[in-house]
Amino acid sequence: MSSTTSSSGSSVMPSSTSQAGRGSFGWVMGTLAGLGLLIAALPVVIILIMSFSGGTNLDFPPQSLSLRWYGAAFDVLFGDKSEGTMSAFSAMSSSLIVGLVTMLASVSVCVPLSYAVVRSQGRWRHVAELLFTLPIVFPLVVLGVAYLLMTEALNRETGIDLGLFRLAIPHITLALPFVLRNCLSAMNGVGVDLEEAAMSLGASPLRAILHVVVPLMKPGIMAGLIFAFIISFNEFTVTFFMYTIDVRTLPIWMYSRTVSSLDPTTLAISTLIIALDVALIAWVDKIVAGKGSLF
Repeated sequence: MSSTTSSSGSSVMPSSTSQAGRGSFGWVMGTLAGLGLLIAALPVVIILIMSFSGGTNLDFPPQSLSLRWYGAAFDVLFGDKSEGTMSAFSAMSSSLIVGLVTMLASVSVCVPLSYAVVRSQGRWRHVAELLFTLPIVFPLVVLGVAYLLMTEALNRETGIDLGLFRLAIPHITLALPFVLRNCLSAMNGVGVDLEEAAMSLGASPLRAILHVVVPLMKPGIMAGLIFAFIISFNEFTVTFFMYTIDVRTLPIWMYSRTVSSLDPTTLAISTLIIALDVALIAWVDKIVAGKGSLF
C-alpha cells in the first residue's frame, strides 16, 4: 500500500511543478507583451489626448477638453481663405497623388516579379529577393541624399523637372519590399497545376496567368496596394531631402508648421492620419483573411 501511495505521490509532483512553471512563464510573457504594447501605444495615446485639449498651451494632461482643434484642422486643410490654407490643401493633394502612383507602380512591378521568382528554379531568385529587401535595412538619410544627388544631376544635365515623380520614385523604392512580400505570399499558394489545367483547356500561357493566377493572388495584391499607400502617405525622412517649395507632402507641411512652435492643429491632423492608418491596416487584415475586398 505504501509503495502504491509513494508511486501516486511521485506522479503528482511533476504535474504541479509543470503547471507552476507554465504559470510563471505565462506571467512573464504577459508582462513583456503588455510593456511592449505600452511603449508602442503611449505616443499615440498622448497625441490623441492632446488633440482634444481646450487650451492654447499644450500642457499635459490638458486642463479642459474641446473639439476646437479639429475644427481648425478642417479649416486649414479644406478652407480657402489664406495662403497657408492653400498650402496645406496642396500638400495633402500631393500626398494622395504620390500615394496612388506608388501603389500602382509597386504592384505593377511586384506581381510579375513574384510570379517569376516563385516559378523560377535558379539561384537568381534569392538574389532578387535580397536586392528588393535592401531598402528596409538601408539608412533612410543616406537613401534620401542619394536620390537628391541623382535628381539634381538629371535636372542639371538634361533640364528635366520630375515634379511629383521626384517624390514618387523614392517612395516606390521604399514600398517595393513590403508589396513584394505580400505578392510572394499569395503567389506561393498558387500551384503550377492550375495553370497547366487552364492551358490544357485551350488557354494561352498569358491568358492562364491573367485569368487564373492573378485572381488567386488578389488578397496579396490588395494588401500590397494598401501597404504601399500607407508607407508613401506617412513617409518623411527621404521626402525631407526631395521636397521643393512647389512639391511637398502633408508630413513635410506638418513639420514646417511645428518648427517654430508646436501648433495644436497638427495634433488633430496627426490623429486623423492615425485613424486612417488604423482603418487601412484593419482592412488589410480582413482582406488577407478573405473577409474583405478592395472593390
